[in-house]
Amino acid sequence: MSGARILLIVGGGIAAYKACELIRLIRKGGGSVRCVRTAGGAQFVTAMTLAALSEQEVHSRLWDLKNEAEMGHIQLSREADLVVVCPATADLLAKMAAGIADDLATTLLLATDKPVLAAPAMNVRMWQHPATQRNVARLRADGVTVLEPDEGEMACGEFGPGRLPGPERIVEAIGQCLAGTAGRLSGKRIVVTAGPTHEPIDPVRVLANRSSGKQGFAIASALADLGAEVTLVAGPVALATPQGVRRVDVETAAQMKAVVDAALPADAAILVAAVADWSVAAAPAKLKKANGPPSLAWSPNPDILAELAASDRRPRLVVGFAAETENVVEEAQAKRLRKGADWIVANDVSGDVMGGESNEVHLVTADGVEHWDGAPKADVARRLAERIADALGTGDDG
Repeated sequence: MSGARILLIVGGGIAAYKACELIRLIRKGGGSVRCVRTAGGAQFVTAMTLAALSEQEVHSRLWDLKNEAEMGHIQLSREADLVVVCPATADLLAKMAAGIADDLATTLLLATDKPVLAAPAMNVRMWQHPATQRNVARLRADGVTVLEPDEGEMACGEFGPGRLPGPERIVEAIGQCLAGTAGRLSGKRIVVTAGPTHEPIDPVRVLANRSSGKQGFAIASALADLGAEVTLVAGPVALATPQGVRRVDVETAAQMKAVVDAALPADAAILVAAVADWSVAAAPAKLKKANGPPSLAWSPNPDILAELAASDRRPRLVVGFAAETENVVEEAQAKRLRKGADWIVANDVSGDVMGGESNEVHLVTADGVEHWDGAPKADVARRLAERIADALGTGDDG
């Protein structure tokens, strides 16, 4: 953080008061902060408070003739090393995604050529609304780092995801953005699988599972953020492709294996996808209910993890995932040995993990088991990506 220049946009929301603590932490870490306050932000925190904490003039108006004579909004957008939006309201995220520039904050966001980090805060229903999720996906695809909000009680009395991430967590994310990180995985080729597979039963029916692909997509994004060349092999999911990631869509386990094989050689393979264990001989025409329950001819699908781990083209680091409903750690330890993986990331999916926004996992390696407390899937992804960078950087896969 030392010497970093942060342009902080303070949006309108009750969480705006936390921007004051964020300024203090940034300056404590050696960075400088210049604040831009939206009209909504002015309802919650005063310019005097922000100026006193940052020791910089606070900017609010686009039509400041003195500054705009020198194109002040362009200058503000270019002088910073990083633009941070905190809190990022649903309105601000929507304007950012649409490219609207109707005040100083949104104009400089459109004019900046620097990285942008957004820390959302809003009512749980607003966060979960399809429009907000669509805007967040668009921003991430455009290269904006959008943190997952914390989960808890809201000022409005409701409970769920939507609380502003804690200032310490935002500072950590700022550090990662500034580091860029700078390419800890630059030059590394990594294959990630994500989502379910669909195995056809007839032309209209499939065998499937509840995997949403969110954790795998988040991991692909986090690895790309660290500079890796990522090939994401995606089952049938409706998720935006992460920035900087090469995506290949597949349907079946056999197709997924073929694409994984074609993506080799690679330095690491992170096999997150929930691959169907079985397929059936698909009927050429739709099976009719009137004919009674069909007799299906079952065949085992290729074991992508085990076959890759045993291959002579094996990546240096092979990471599998284990979705369990009981004896989670014991099943994951057995799976790691049985499949020949270096690591297994295990989680309990008996609740709403599949399709949810958070995850609580166990990292199982040859050295033992680490328990990671529940956190947004994006945070789990970043933590795992850092561990992968550590392993590939040191040659230690254990």
